Amino acid sequence: MAQALVRYLCNQFVEIEGERLPLFAGVFGIFGHGNVTCLSEALEAVQDQLPTWRGQNEQSMALAAVGFAKAKRRRQLMIAASSIGPGATNMVTAAGTAMANRLPVLLLAGDTFANRLPDPVLQQVEHFNDPTMTVNDSFKSVVRFWDRITHPEQIITSLPQAIATMLDPADCGPAFIGLAQDTQEKAFDYPEEFFAPKVWSIPRPRPDRKAVEEAVALLRTAKKPLIISGGGVRYSVAENEVAAFAAKRGIPVVETIAGKGGLTHDHPVHAGPIGIVGSTSANALAAEADVILAIGTRLQDFTTGSWTAFAKDAKFISINTARWDATKHRAIAVVGDALETVTEIDAALGDFAIPGSHMAKAKGLFDEWNALLDGHQAPSDAAIPSYAQVIGVLNKVAGPNDTLIGAAGGTPGEITKGWRVKNPNTFDCEFGFSCMGYEIAAGWGCAMAQEGPGATGGTPIVMLGDGTYMMMNSDIYSAVLTGHKMIVVVCDNGGYAVINRLQQFKGVPGFNNLLKDCRIQNPENPLHVDFVKHAESMGAYARKCESLEELEEAMTWAQNNDRTTVLTIVSDAHAWVPGDADWDVGVPEVSAHESVRKARESQDVIRSNQRIGV
Repeated sequence: MAQALVRYLCNQFVEIEGERLPLFAGVFGIFGHGNVTCLSEALEAVQDQLPTWRGQNEQSMALAAVGFAKAKRRRQLMIAASSIGPGATNMVTAAGTAMANRLPVLLLAGDTFANRLPDPVLQQVEHFNDPTMTVNDSFKSVVRFWDRITHPEQIITSLPQAIATMLDPADCGPAFIGLAQDTQEKAFDYPEEFFAPKVWSIPRPRPDRKAVEEAVALLRTAKKPLIISGGGVRYSVAENEVAAFAAKRGIPVVETIAGKGGLTHDHPVHAGPIGIVGSTSANALAAEADVILAIGTRLQDFTTGSWTAFAKDAKFISINTARWDATKHRAIAVVGDALETVTEIDAALGDFAIPGSHMAKAKGLFDEWNALLDGHQAPSDAAIPSYAQVIGVLNKVAGPNDTLIGAAGGTPGEITKGWRVKNPNTFDCEFGFSCMGYEIAAGWGCAMAQEGPGATGGTPIVMLGDGTYMMMNSDIYSAVLTGHKMIVVVCDNGGYAVINRLQQFKGVPGFNNLLKDCRIQNPENPLHVDFVKHAESMGAYARKCESLEELEEAMTWAQNNDRTTVLTIVSDAHAWVPGDADWDVGVPEVSAHESVRKARESQDVIRSNQRIGV
């Protein structure tokens, strides 16, 4: 069965920009007793056709697969394979990351014996009331497709369904298949047709005509419309069509975190990122917009300011392949592919266009935002540089095709606000799951993706804080070992700085976030990790930068290196580019702290401004 599974996967293909490529570009694998005797035997035989890459941690190798899928814009995939038990459950967090971000990854994990004769086997967690349950059931909440193979013939129907799910823009997400240990070994007379080469295509569903008519009718009433461009625009490869539509109709475009990078920073219709970690320009446009055309976005709270960013009488048109996302907040739901739907709406709008003053105002607001960024990113007399200043240096030195990668902590807000995209599809901020540990692993996956049609061909630049680095850094070694280059920039701000900021902003004294506020031996002088020595021990080049000037020089050095390079710089834990959108988080109704009680009053004001689902 394991051999048949691998043979089937090897015969799946996809066409990207006219070139036929393997649908599955490779396997990230860590072997254990649940997969080493059967699945590894099958993978070893096809290693020149379906390469297997050895990971250091099951979570990080699955996150690398997520980063690969994002860089490939969901058109080519990776597999992550683990044994049973802790190897499998390590991948649950990565599955959640893929699920939240609507990204495809095929997860293959060993499972217990279907016949139960040797039960309980090594690493089996027994459920006294349900012998059929294993740790692999924990994936059910974080994948789009789940199956357990207990008979060898089951893969004949399971594998096509798993792939169809991962390639469906509406259902896209991770697929999980558990492989019972004794089933992997069993022979079955599979029909030869099962292994026939198949070329998959990504569906482009067209919208319902009536929905298009309703959307056009509403859009025609708009005086101050706004387009929110989400990740779905990038995955539809519809950036050019959306930009052309916006320019023709005089509608400014703002981007979500996942959508950032669809347009270049200086594109004529671009007005900045929107939301809690967005720009003053985009948020000002959102506040006065009467019709919002949301394209390919799930409208999460960081985009909507917890639904305080828009006027309560504003109307929404939502274009999305997923019905779930399209129907939020009583939007006119236009369920369809972004490229196809925008094309049909454009054709139906005739000569409709908004007066040029609307776009001119948007660009004026964006100019003000750029001036604000310039001020925050400019060198200063401060002894310790801010995130914004570090970003300014990285952005200056980065090549036009280099991809910036970030995820949790203070990085998402600062790079979403401050990174000025030079070329499309060169920005990856994972903030659907805000998964600490994504960054370096995704850098490895992104570096692998810089080949073939659609690739930018640049170097991944991974930016993260010291807290995230400590959580998951072993793929620095993976990248060096496999020859996939990235540049990792560690901002050492002494702990979990941005969550400390939120903690104190909501009235709680600094506690257990910055190193100096933790229960440690020497709070006055916390021990800091020597990131240079640590990175060098994993085979990377590394350098500590004492100033912005040294960082700029080191970035140039890193770009000319032949392998992964780690740069570290001490950064300010308290200096941030300010935001102007609200965020709804829980604040105690009762507290001994006066500061918390005041924060609660502010939170009540935020909630009074929310659109309650309409």
